[in-house]
Amino acid sequence: MEKNKKQTIYRTIMLIVVVALITFMVTTVFMYNGSIKSIIQNGGVPTNNSTTKKLDILLATITELLDEKYIGEVNEDEMIDGALKGLVSSIGDVYTVYYTKEELEDFKAETIGNFVGIGVYLRGNLETGKVDIVAPMKGSPAEKAGIQAGDEVLKADGKEYVADELDKLSSYIKGEKGTNITLTIKRGEEIFDVTVMRDDVHINYVDGKVIEDNIGYISITTFDEGCAKDFQEQYNELADKGIKSLIIDLRSNGGGLVDDALDIADMMCDKNQTMLIRIDKDGKEEISKAKKDKEIDMPIVVLTNEATASASEILAGALKDNGKAEIVGKKTYGKGVIQELIYLANGGALKVTAAEYYTPNKSKINKVGIEPNHEVEYDYKTPEIDEQLNKAVEVIKEKMK
Repeated sequence: MEKNKKQTIYRTIMLIVVVALITFMVTTVFMYNGSIKSIIQNGGVPTNNSTTKKLDILLATITELLDEKYIGEVNEDEMIDGALKGLVSSIGDVYTVYYTKEELEDFKAETIGNFVGIGVYLRGNLETGKVDIVAPMKGSPAEKAGIQAGDEVLKADGKEYVADELDKLSSYIKGEKGTNITLTIKRGEEIFDVTVMRDDVHINYVDGKVIEDNIGYISITTFDEGCAKDFQEQYNELADKGIKSLIIDLRSNGGGLVDDALDIADMMCDKNQTMLIRIDKDGKEEISKAKKDKEIDMPIVVLTNEATASASEILAGALKDNGKAEIVGKKTYGKGVIQELIYLANGGALKVTAAEYYTPNKSKINKVGIEPNHEVEYDYKTPEIDEQLNKAVEVIKEKMK
């Protein structure tokens, strides 16, 4: 009996401390610059927060009741993770997420660009409440299985997933190498199953080539760690081949690390030009400006579509507002909020929406998007005919006259 009582006290204290720590961190402002940061909190837990006090009482009560009444075994770590996930998800923001230790490792692996899965970019569609395929990764098992950008994922192995379960679906899709997963896909009015085998996925986020009349072309599929360096190397290779203009393809780029997007913008903006404006919950502004003289001085066109989001919108907005590029394609997705990743003492992390961002002209992006200079449709039924790219080439040629 004494042993059970000690275990009850231990679990109660652990739950209270961890949840109170989370509450403290949520209400403390850290300005996020796009890279993964580790925030170590060694101070005391505040006791003057009414929400924290209510949580303390409720969690202590529930923990004691479970220990007294529940006939099964309780996994303490899973109980704490479940409490934290429920706390964070109750906010109702699909971008604010609590990661367990295992989920955090998966997230970090994706940021670096190596993981096991099927190779798809996913997003929670706030309008439909469903999960959309932003795009399959180039050369991935998903692409080989015929999964396309714009597909809607209804189920995975028979279980239905909705927009606010995006992280659960993403984690489930990874699974073990060599195992199969069956996705129920909706494409237009058609609903069908696609079975894909999980495998090692290595992503080459930046790719470049020279197209007609010395026009350079660089595609960026996401802004992972080191993306800016890869872009610089691709550009240098193309410059050595004599390009006179550049097309940057950000279509179906769902975002990533803000720092890398700003570093790429810095290559094309004049020194001290504003590239991004962040505004936190208290209305405080932080302005990011170009730190160096521009390295790329030539006609530039940026390609966007409805799945161009987040960090890619930052790059497109910085170049458009500063007069460094024209945009061709479709209006962007409109994810104008920035998440901060905070490591926690239990090995997990909190990814929290900490600021909203605006273009240099202080145009709102969130739930609005960026309008192209030249709106052009893309017919997914005939991908061999890329009218958006054709228009970009036309605009480039006109600018070079």
